[in-house]
Amino acid sequence: MARATHNPAARGRATRKPGRTIWSKPSQLRLLLPGLKLKRWFLLLLAGTAVMGLGIGIALTAIYRETPLPSFFYWLTLQFIARPLRAALLFSVGLGMFLLGLYRLNEVLVRAASGGDTQSILRRLMRQHLVAQGPRVVAIGGGHGQATLLRGLKRYTANITAIVTVADDGGSSGRLRRELGTLPPGDFRMCIAALADEESLVTQLMQYRFGGNSNGLSGHSFGNLFIVALAELTGSFERAVAESSKVVASQGRIVPSTLTNVTLCAEYQPVKEGAPMWARGESSIGKANAPIARVWLEPSDPPAYPDAVKAILEADIVVLGPGSLFTSVMPNVLVPGIVEALRQTRALRVYVSNVATERGETDGFSLSDHVHALERHIGLGIIDIVLANKQPIPPEALPAGVNAVLPEEQIANSRVRVVAADLVDEQAPSQHHPDKLARAVLDLLNTE
Repeated sequence: MARATHNPAARGRATRKPGRTIWSKPSQLRLLLPGLKLKRWFLLLLAGTAVMGLGIGIALTAIYRETPLPSFFYWLTLQFIARPLRAALLFSVGLGMFLLGLYRLNEVLVRAASGGDTQSILRRLMRQHLVAQGPRVVAIGGGHGQATLLRGLKRYTANITAIVTVADDGGSSGRLRRELGTLPPGDFRMCIAALADEESLVTQLMQYRFGGNSNGLSGHSFGNLFIVALAELTGSFERAVAESSKVVASQGRIVPSTLTNVTLCAEYQPVKEGAPMWARGESSIGKANAPIARVWLEPSDPPAYPDAVKAILEADIVVLGPGSLFTSVMPNVLVPGIVEALRQTRALRVYVSNVATERGETDGFSLSDHVHALERHIGLGIIDIVLANKQPIPPEALPAGVNAVLPEEQIANSRVRVVAADLVDEQAPSQHHPDKLARAVLDLLNTE
C-alpha cells in the first residue's frame, strides 16, 4: 500500500507546534480566540438585552406621549441633548454597565461553582480548545512506560488513543483475573490516571493501593476494584474503562488490543544446564535469568478490538513503547489484527526505546537488539523511526545490572531511521521524562 506523507499539513489537519505556549496573548484578548464557544452566547445575550431594551423604550415612549410626567424626567432622559448624541451616550453607558455586571456576576458564579478563580477557569477552557486541535496519536503498550508517554501527550493533544495489553497476570490485576475471570485492569487504571485532567483527589483515589497483610484487600488498587465493579454493573469491560475515565475527566480513549483472555508465553535461549526453556504467564517471564528468544500468545490468533484497529488506521502517528519490550509492547503487536493495521496505516510509526535495559528482559541489549527483537516478531518495514535517548546517564545513577541504551547512527539490516533526543528524567535517570518524551514524539510529525 502506498504510504502518504507524514506532514500533518498535507492531511489538512491543524496541528499546534509542540512547545508553543498557549498563554502568550493578553488576557483581554483570549476570549476572542475562535472555537471557545463564548462569543456566540455573549452575542446572543447582548442581542436579547437589546431587544428587551427596545421593548421597554417603546413602552416608555407611549406612556410619555399619553401621560404628563414630572419635570425631572426631562433631565433624567437627557432631552436637552441632541438626539443622535443622546443615543450614543446612553448606549455607551448602558453597554458599560452591562459588561461590568456580566463580568462580576460570572466571577461570583464561577467561584461558587468551582471553588477556583476565573483565570484558572479561562486557562482550562483555552487549554481544552487548543489540545482539541492536536494530532491524532495512538500509544501502544502498557505499564509505567505507556503512562509516562500519556502524561506528557495530554498537554498537547486530546486526540489520544491508548491501546493497552491484556496479558498482565501479576499483582492485583492477576488476582482479579484469576478469581473473577475479568481482563486485567491495572494497566488501564494507570492510563486513566495519566490522562486525567488534573491530579485531583479522585485521581489519587484511583491509584490508591490497600496495605496490610490480610488475604482480602491487601495489595489491591482501589482503581482496579472500581473498574472490575463497573464491568460487572455494565456487563462490559471496555465500557467500564470508559466510564472510569469520565470520573477523573481523562482525555482521549483507552482501549484493549483484544478482548480475548490471552496468556503470554516465552521461549529462552539456554545459557546453562538446567535453565528453563520456556515460561507461561507475563509475570513469570522476567524471572528465568536467561535471554528471551521469542514470545507468543495463547491463543495465537485473538481478534483485535475493532476500535483499536480503527484508531491505528486513522492516526497521524502511532507510538510503540516505551515500556517492557517483551511483556508490555509485544503482547499488543502479537495480536494479528493490530500488526496488520500497523502495516496498512498511513501514520508515522515510531518505536520508543527504553532509556535503560530492564533486568530479566533486555539485559545487555543495545538499541539494535531492541529493534531486531521487535522485527523478528512483527516483520520488517513496519517501524519507520526509532526514538532513542541521547542524554548520557552516569552509571552510578542506574540500578545494579542496568545499563543505558545508547543511540546508534544506523540499525544493521533494518530500514528504520534513528532519531536521538534528550528524553531522560533527571529525578529518575532510568526513566523517560513525560514532557520531554511528548515533545520529541510530536516533533517527529513536524519534521517528516
